[in-house]
Amino acid sequence: MERRDFVRLGLAAGSAAAATAIARTAQAAVPEAAPVADPLLEAGVQEQQARMQAGTLTAVALAQRYLARIAAIDKAGPAINAVIELNPDALAIAADLDRERKAGKVRGPLHGIPVLLKDNIATGDRMSTSAGSLALDGVRASRDAFIVQRLRAAGAVILGKTNLSEWANMRSTHSTSGWSGRGGQTRNPYALDRNPSGSSSGAGAAMATSLATLAVGTETDGSIVSPASTCGIVGIKPTLGLVSRSGIIPIAHSQDTAGPMTRSVADAALLLAALAGPDPQDAATADSRGKPADFAAALRGDGLRGKRIGVARNAFGSDKAVDAVVEAELAVLKAQGAVLVDVQVPNIDKYGDSELAVLLAEFRPGLEAYLAAYAPHAPVKTMADVIAFNEKQAARELRFFGQEHLVAAQAMPGLEDAAYRAALADNRRHARAEGIDQVLRAEKLDALVAPTGGVAWLTDYINGDHYGGSFSSPAAVAGYPHVTVPAGHVHGLPVGISFVGTAWTDAALIGMAHAYEQASRRRRAPTFPASVNPRA
Repeated sequence: MERRDFVRLGLAAGSAAAATAIARTAQAAVPEAAPVADPLLEAGVQEQQARMQAGTLTAVALAQRYLARIAAIDKAGPAINAVIELNPDALAIAADLDRERKAGKVRGPLHGIPVLLKDNIATGDRMSTSAGSLALDGVRASRDAFIVQRLRAAGAVILGKTNLSEWANMRSTHSTSGWSGRGGQTRNPYALDRNPSGSSSGAGAAMATSLATLAVGTETDGSIVSPASTCGIVGIKPTLGLVSRSGIIPIAHSQDTAGPMTRSVADAALLLAALAGPDPQDAATADSRGKPADFAAALRGDGLRGKRIGVARNAFGSDKAVDAVVEAELAVLKAQGAVLVDVQVPNIDKYGDSELAVLLAEFRPGLEAYLAAYAPHAPVKTMADVIAFNEKQAARELRFFGQEHLVAAQAMPGLEDAAYRAALADNRRHARAEGIDQVLRAEKLDALVAPTGGVAWLTDYINGDHYGGSFSSPAAVAGYPHVTVPAGHVHGLPVGISFVGTAWTDAALIGMAHAYEQASRRRRAPTFPASVNPRA
């Protein structure tokens, strides 16, 4: 969840010619990055799977190589600090999957593939599920989240958990993203003094650094797409209801979802196919029945041909250099056969404070329901317990910022409150029928594109986060799909381009994003500089 007081999006960008010139200048100043030490670890699912099928790689060997990289890069070396806990059973799980493969049983494309999970996703094993809070340090979930059950059934190796902004960045109005009391501070691998963004900060940094093949993040508003953009990877926030939320420590049921964070659209598509599916314990997923679920089929080179795409001009204007990078990439979309139409997304200034009010209203009942169902032995049972714990452990938990959002959520009247229900209805109307759907319908569009957000800011414990613009809120409030793909760099810092559509167009967006990615290939591995010279 991006805590930026729901920044209102800026004015339209300047001329395309001027923007393109800025982009070329910024990108020319950045040297080519060195490859990661082990190219296999940068590789995706298809290459790793092909090597296992050929008998030149095992799941155990692959997991061991990632564990060695975590030790060398995450815990030592540049010390990214993306992984909060390793799964002590990972190698045993991998060995079992190798035995299955040897016996002729392959569960699917994720068989033997290492996956990292954000540490708000319950695993009924020997790892904690803590949302980064010391209040849940050492607390093991009573059972797997539904999506973890699906990953295990698909043959994935759960390698460990990633750090996050504590309580998914729903703790303070003055927070520092990527920091948790339990996990400390995650750093951005493209400049170690800069922030990975939140709240799926650890997952974003881990994927950029090649600490696993795949990662699963969660989003309420921006928490997948923002760290994906600032860490130079692919992120998919699916349609609300495509992926179960059962067993995920929540903020708000009206906007929460899990989703893939990977180094390629192809890997994200394969991971989303494993995650998606109806869950009897999550009523929202009932609507996913009969919807497209073969996301790998969308991975076509001609995914942009003939598509009418709206360039959301009122999502530009916050950062000229970022705008310029995305402006230059519009030529790639055109070259791939897309028809671009400049548009204004209606009513994006109609939710902000009201979105926050809805999230606060849903936070306490959702959290308390999770604790009762998945952490019955935890020392905290209620939001009030969490607040009291933080006050007692202030030296560790409140050392950099407070817990204003927890206190505000505790004071909210409940889900039957008329003001909450009215705000929820208004937000959905402005984001859906009178927002994204209105512009798509009026201009006969297949999708919207815009800069995902600003570049990574300096981590700052005194002033808190410094967010730039963001295009996360329209799709987040609407519950609609959003895919971000690396689009280039500004002084070495990654920039993402967003593809947003209406409900259940996840597969179509994946097809467009994949076609763009294959034509542009803007992602490059980080080199872990201590800082960035903005005058370079």
